[in-house]
Amino acid sequence: MSITYSIGDLAREFDLTTRAIRFYEDLGLLEPQRCGPGGRSRVYSGRDRTRLKLTLRAKRLGLSLTEAKEIIEMYDSPRDTGAQLMKFLDVLALHRKQLESQMTDLQANLDELKTHEKEARALLAKSLKPARPPKA
Repeated sequence: MSITYSIGDLAREFDLTTRAIRFYEDLGLLEPQRCGPGGRSRVYSGRDRTRLKLTLRAKRLGLSLTEAKEIIEMYDSPRDTGAQLMKFLDVLALHRKQLESQMTDLQANLDELKTHEKEARALLAKSLKPARPPKA
């Protein structure tokens, strides 16, 4: 018998709303079984739990949900593991490049901000000095 999870179980474990989990389901990232009257209850498998964990990890890495789904689905298919890993490395390299570019931009902004702060402090210090009385 395999372990199953309710939507509430997963929401608590991963600190998500049930709405977020249903959104991931709508995108095809999760495929719970339906049970109860009218199929209103969702029962998630260990596979769904793992896919949710991988989805959240991909989001933390900056991947889009579409990219996360592509990579996760590669692991579900019986294809060559080498091709899957190459795709994953390509996606990671692209995101690394984007993050490094953003970091460069942020550093430039911080440097400019420091320059403006220094100039403003100098002007403030100059304006706060008492004026010398004129020599007679």
